[in-house]
Amino acid sequence: MDVIQVLLCIAAVASAYMLWFSHLSRRLNGPKVWPLVGSLPYTLINGHRLHDWIASNLKNTGGTATYQTCTVALPFLAYKQGFYTVTCHPKNIEHILRTRFDNYPKGPQWQAAFHDLLGQGIFNSDGETWLLQRKTAALEFTTRTLRQAMNRWVNQTIRTRLWRIMEKAAFEKKPVDLQDLLLRLTFDNICGLTFGKDPQTLSLDLPDNPFANAFDSATEATLQRFLLPGFIWRLEKVFQIGMEKKLQKSLEVVENYMSGALNARKENPSDDLLSRFMNKKDQNGNAFSEDVLKRIALNFVLAGRDTSSVALSWFFWQVMNHPEVESKIIKELTTVLTLTRGDDLVKWVEQPLEFDEADKLVYLKAALAETLRLYPSVPQDFKYVVNDDILPDGTPVPAGSTVTYSIYSVGRMKTVWGEDCLEFRPERWLAEPIDGSNGEYRFEPPKDGYKFVAFNAGPRTCLGKDLAYLQMKSVASAVLLRYRLSLVPGHRVEQKMSLTLFMKNGLKVYLQPRELRGGATTTAAVGA
Repeated sequence: MDVIQVLLCIAAVASAYMLWFSHLSRRLNGPKVWPLVGSLPYTLINGHRLHDWIASNLKNTGGTATYQTCTVALPFLAYKQGFYTVTCHPKNIEHILRTRFDNYPKGPQWQAAFHDLLGQGIFNSDGETWLLQRKTAALEFTTRTLRQAMNRWVNQTIRTRLWRIMEKAAFEKKPVDLQDLLLRLTFDNICGLTFGKDPQTLSLDLPDNPFANAFDSATEATLQRFLLPGFIWRLEKVFQIGMEKKLQKSLEVVENYMSGALNARKENPSDDLLSRFMNKKDQNGNAFSEDVLKRIALNFVLAGRDTSSVALSWFFWQVMNHPEVESKIIKELTTVLTLTRGDDLVKWVEQPLEFDEADKLVYLKAALAETLRLYPSVPQDFKYVVNDDILPDGTPVPAGSTVTYSIYSVGRMKTVWGEDCLEFRPERWLAEPIDGSNGEYRFEPPKDGYKFVAFNAGPRTCLGKDLAYLQMKSVASAVLLRYRLSLVPGHRVEQKMSLTLFMKNGLKVYLQPRELRGGATTTAAVGA
């Protein structure tokens, strides 16, 4: 074949590709696509504001209640694997999470990326492996014993460490990074609940903890796997370079910690989750292997740490920006505490709220739910398409492609939440009092449960949802009852682009002792 024939072949292939590309691109809605690179340039340009960029693309699809889906092509050579169908339509989300649940598993790409860290744990498995762990965990999460254990861990951490750190900062008039404190608090709590072992990362000197650091490093490196083409991170793993080298070192530390926790539970079983799973059987009637037990425990740590702390960070930021909401929260708190503890101010602040008291805080729960509507801890989730399908809004999704549902975008759609969708308004979660309720409002989630999927929905609905609300209520009450928060001047609150909606620069605030009545401050009431 001479040079002319080669050039003709190349031209023919290029022409065929451009015809195919032209035909296909006309069928796509969403960001502009280019030959070979697809929508990648726009994705990279908007990487620092990815969730808002996705929301704007979904709004631009027509903005009607019947069509809120777009396609992002990354990159554009592969017909199936290069497409990410992104949707925020509640009916589409219901279709993915419930109606055709079996057609939208985690999928091989997700599982391969997270396997070294999470193995076949409940958040990284599908099918029978997932179902068995789900059923086992569901039994445990409905017990009052687990609720009481969480209450003990939360209250102990607040009373003995969080309050002391905040009292010291308030006295010295020094700012604190509230997001960091909350991450440490929820990490200690979930480790206590899961292993029966408190790593005490939340202490006065804010110490480094090898397990916590390794866990953070491992999750960050694992996320890089998901963002990179599979062949790149697999090559890095083979040659032990880049993030893969960092990941393996972190996994060694995590593995050693988990082995120690497991051995401790063998010698001294307790009421923690790890001990409970040690007494369960797998689908073959055998006890779970040590490796499986460690992965199950790590899955719970991952789920229980970041989500609540990130939600609380955005909640406190919203409260600082909405003093009218803060006033209503304080009014509700003082009303409940008057009923449960009387008029003695010291009794109000000497002990954190018991979970039975937190149950009564309806407006606070509404404010937390409203925070999660606008700033969901997990802003988007991904599903693998097993078989060709058509979403309820008419969007075709080919087998082997990826469907993303943008939880962040749902809360910003006027067609879903109304004209005031961008406003922080906890009242949207409250129902009018009913007869016999003493005029008390009730918390009422939306009738369409797929308008709000911050805790997932369908068969994979978060088992720890109620415990998460109670923990967040207890922490929010413990902070707001004692202190007014103010943002450090010049501190920028912005999103970090990761699987969890962290604040990129933390949440740096000053703490001012709160006056509740008669000019008395809460810190003075306890002799701080």
